[in-house]
Amino acid sequence: MARSSRLSTSVLLTCAAIGVATGVVQIAAGAVSGVVSATVPLLYGLVLGTHVLPGVIGQAVLRAPWVALITHVIAALVASAVAPVWIGRYIGTALLIGGLQEGIAALSRYRRWDAWRFYLSAVIVGAVIAAAIWFAADVSRFPVWGQIVYVSLFIVGPVLWTAAGLGVGSALRRAGVARSPRA
Repeated sequence: MARSSRLSTSVLLTCAAIGVATGVVQIAAGAVSGVVSATVPLLYGLVLGTHVLPGVIGQAVLRAPWVALITHVIAALVASAVAPVWIGRYIGTALLIGGLQEGIAALSRYRRWDAWRFYLSAVIVGAVIAAAIWFAADVSRFPVWGQIVYVSLFIVGPVLWTAAGLGVGSALRRAGVARSPRA
């Protein structure tokens, strides 16, 4: 008898479905990010916060190791199909955010799925991205209040999108998406 995989076909298919759906969200975010960056750059963190969705929904539904990372990579590939020039950024972001989400879940040995854990992950993701963006976007050009708002929204954005992702994940669990296959 073959040994069962830790990542069953149903888990991988669920990751794929979530990845495709959240990849479409990333396509929409990518479409508006240039406009937001050029016209209201202080709000860019809210748009970039959408990148937490694949991992949040994947982990909220499946509550298993590796699902955040797998779902993020699939979402990145979907978004890259529309904007192939950004494939490096999409994959890099997927690995960074998915890796951070996996790391936070691994600290509890994938046994704690309380909402606070997801929000802690969102704050850490936001802080890491805010630090990276600080230099890339020359945030020092803003007045001090603008710098504070800019960095704060890079933390608030992932937190708000995490709340949305937890809502979607909860609805999918109630709908039976996470039901284990019958033998």
